[in-house]
Amino acid sequence: MRGDEQQQEEMFSYGSLSQRVPLDHPLRRVRAMADEVMGSLETRFEGMYSRMGRPSIPPEQLLRALVLQMLYSVRSERMLVEQLEYNLLFRWFVGLGMNDRVWDATSFTKNRERLLSGEVAQVFFSAVVASARQLRLLSDEHFTVDGTLIEAWASEKSYQPKAGPRPPKGKGSGHGGSVLKSDTHESKTDPEARLYRKGMRMGYRLRHMAHVVSENQHGLVVATEVTTCSPTQERVAAVRMMRRLKQTVKPKIVAADKGYHEQDFIGAMRQMGVEAHVPRYRCKRPCLVDPALYEQPEYAVSQKKRKWVERFFGWLKTTANLAKTRHKGHRKLHWNFTLAAAAYNLVRMANLTAVS
Repeated sequence: MRGDEQQQEEMFSYGSLSQRVPLDHPLRRVRAMADEVMGSLETRFEGMYSRMGRPSIPPEQLLRALVLQMLYSVRSERMLVEQLEYNLLFRWFVGLGMNDRVWDATSFTKNRERLLSGEVAQVFFSAVVASARQLRLLSDEHFTVDGTLIEAWASEKSYQPKAGPRPPKGKGSGHGGSVLKSDTHESKTDPEARLYRKGMRMGYRLRHMAHVVSENQHGLVVATEVTTCSPTQERVAAVRMMRRLKQTVKPKIVAADKGYHEQDFIGAMRQMGVEAHVPRYRCKRPCLVDPALYEQPEYAVSQKKRKWVERFFGWLKTTANLAKTRHKGHRKLHWNFTLAAAAYNLVRMANLTAVS
């Protein structure tokens, strides 16, 4: 017998939001790990707010919402707030009750400076990495360095001549002091962006450069940085990140692509006692590493494990929607990039620790 469609709205709902989320839903493991990490940041959050005035939106809820935005490829904060109005899974993950009022989308804008000043993303990322180390998911000896380009939130038409005199010959930022276009022009929308292309077949676009260090056991990200686009900056940032990493662990091997086969990077790694596994030159330039390296099985393993970092970059630009930044300047981009790395690590950790 065909049933009749009932249009009468229910006045009461029985059961909690947690009961509506399946026990085997992957977000359960992600939230459990995120809550454990945020519990260690309670003192940090307490110092960011005054003890007077009206209660604010809990920073834990803002942080969970931003992580959720990346996990589900929500392209804007306004759309995220719209989802929080009717998506019960999103409400449960963020920590809102069934009848709790959702905040306005501008709350993210108003609280962003507080979260930036408190370096919440960096501290949250460090706590996630520390949690992964406690779970023995990290390698302390084998790492990979790499960088990627992120398109700036600016048009090429905004790249216009700078005010003031042109730098004299020999005083520019190029090789030998040559004057580059970046010395005479800048974007009026995002001054820290640079016209840059990755290869000869790619067009020039206003971009930023983001760098990571990942460990080679499971491909988890352990260090992040954002710089101006430059082949030299790619290696300089890698050296800085490896020096910071050496303060907590003892790296032995770092894998990289052919762009890192340069004297500045190889020499810095030797000073730190780290063996650089970089591909050999295809031209007749002299090799900067021992040629016997390429016959060792460890080199083949490190080059194979190096591909893990490409998975992170692919996730960053597709799932997390960071192929093009929605913010201006290195400071906000670094904050967003670091939060994305923390979200990626949480998903990887949840999958690695799942009981099959």
